[in-house]
Amino acid sequence: MNKEKHDLIVIGSGAAGIIAAIVAAREGKNVLLLEKLANISSKLKATGGGRCNLTNTLSNEDFMARFGRDGRFMQDALADFDNKELVKFMDEIGIETHAPDGFRIFPTSHSSATIIAGLQKEMDRVGVKVLVSQRVQRLLLIGQSIDGVKTQDNTFYTSNVIVATGGLGYPVLGAEGDGYNLAGELGHKVTELSPAMMPLKTKETWVGECRADTIAKVELRVDLKKHKKLRAKGDLIFTKTGIRGPVVLDFAREVTPLLKKYGEVPLLLNLTKGKNEEKITQYLKDKALQNTAATVVELVSTLLPEALSKELCKMAKCEEQKTLTKQSGKSRAKLISLLAWTPLTVNGHDGFRLAMITRGGISLKEINPKTMQSKLVNGLYFCGEVMNLDGPCGGYNLQWSFSSGYMAGKLL
Repeated sequence: MNKEKHDLIVIGSGAAGIIAAIVAAREGKNVLLLEKLANISSKLKATGGGRCNLTNTLSNEDFMARFGRDGRFMQDALADFDNKELVKFMDEIGIETHAPDGFRIFPTSHSSATIIAGLQKEMDRVGVKVLVSQRVQRLLLIGQSIDGVKTQDNTFYTSNVIVATGGLGYPVLGAEGDGYNLAGELGHKVTELSPAMMPLKTKETWVGECRADTIAKVELRVDLKKHKKLRAKGDLIFTKTGIRGPVVLDFAREVTPLLKKYGEVPLLLNLTKGKNEEKITQYLKDKALQNTAATVVELVSTLLPEALSKELCKMAKCEEQKTLTKQSGKSRAKLISLLAWTPLTVNGHDGFRLAMITRGGISLKEINPKTMQSKLVNGLYFCGEVMNLDGPCGGYNLQWSFSSGYMAGKLL
């Protein structure tokens, strides 16, 4: 049995765990990082399609606001380590970054492999000991204080443990909810867990005919009486079985819990860049005057891709080869209504298999935001996705992982 005692043991080798280990080792701590897979940072490698959107250029206030009502929990962590500090840290370890669109910040290589290599090199430099293929089965206590961890074939001793095991998204990359179980066994509350940042499936099959194009600036709304305030705006892509794209990835975190509750979630989509029925009516009239021979599909196709235009005309029961003025009044009214708000019903998803993040986690009420330490167990810290805090796509969740990991690693 291993009797060596470490100042800190970090469980998990994602962004949060690695930066926590580096920060602690820089302060002279004897740090052991345990990873259950055969290689470190499997999920980080896949982040952003492998391009690794590290963070974004928002102010701390705006950044927190995008996380909703729990965003203020990040205030102290961001004050210590925000986007500017992350960029500075990356520069220190030899990784250049840039924001090609003025918002999202990437490594200039646009490769997560660059990030992982830089973090590994820095861990080596500061003396972090890394052991892979080590599945932590339980945390050891003396009273209400951490004493160590037990893996499948060893016991490691320490008075400080950082749980940075991530969520349940992408189980093929090792996500199994280990951290929730470890925390729950010690009395921590774990909120309801839902898959987030993922494509959604729809009841309607017409979406499969509209797969060729990205629709910009789409507004999504939940069409349920108690949840009408839920909405999002961004680019949308129709798929063979439903919808995806940035706006869907962001909105999925709101939809999946409702889907679990109601079985189906009706949505309304404005596909015409915010135009209402009055503006759409005037737009089509103007276009019809410019080209009196244009069919209804040709007119609508000046607003939307042709395939989508055809499907909406079918739903409105328009005669595709006739002009707008030759359609029945009922069909014209229906078409205008559909162009303003297209109904779509979400009826499924692929679960955590394709979820990039997890909504829910260890209750924030039981974690000190100034240190990331448990309020229940001395020497137990949490960081990253394992906590009940998640944001939209665009570098938000990775920045939070780095910020919370940095704070936890300081062991205040």
